[in-house]
Amino acid sequence: MINEVIMMQSDKTWEYQGYLMRSSRIEDMEEYYIQGFCRQDDEGIRMTGSKNHYTKEEVTTYFQNCLHDPNRYDFLIFAPDGTMIGESVINEIDWESRSANFRIYLFSPTMRGKGIGFWAICTTRDFAFESLHLHRLSLNVFAFNEHAYKAYLKAGYREEGRLRDAIWDKTQYADDILMSILEDEWKESHNSDTQS
Repeated sequence: MINEVIMMQSDKTWEYQGYLMRSSRIEDMEEYYIQGFCRQDDEGIRMTGSKNHYTKEEVTTYFQNCLHDPNRYDFLIFAPDGTMIGESVINEIDWESRSANFRIYLFSPTMRGKGIGFWAICTTRDFAFESLHLHRLSLNVFAFNEHAYKAYLKAGYREEGRLRDAIWDKTQYADDILMSILEDEWKESHNSDTQS
């Protein structure tokens, strides 16, 4: 089963204006550590709730575990020059209820706000419903991450509720917003996208 999942993942590749998103591979591990964890910026840490520092062992162990987890799909995003710039992930898949969690992170602040993240959000969402046949895809976003919140709304996610003042970012409390999109909502928006 695990080998089948890894083989299925290795076949997934998408392109957008020279940018590439594809399934992660074992040979990506070193660059994943360098690009994603050695060069973290303060804004990225704040928007994702990440720690300031991860050891190489923590990251490589995590990366290897992800590759062998049949309940997740990890996609890496690359710039036109081949530099790894982010990840888009479907995880915590419950195959019985056909539900999963989604998260995305662009490693470099220079890559944010260019439409790359929105493309990855929509592409991963479409994969979740078209290829995995999920019924529900959910996510969390911090209230102060307004750019991401608007991108999720535009991609068809709906707000389900808020964990009030659940986040402390060293300066203020903020809500943790719960969002999701269901397969019928995706079909409706996807059909209108293809008809326009």
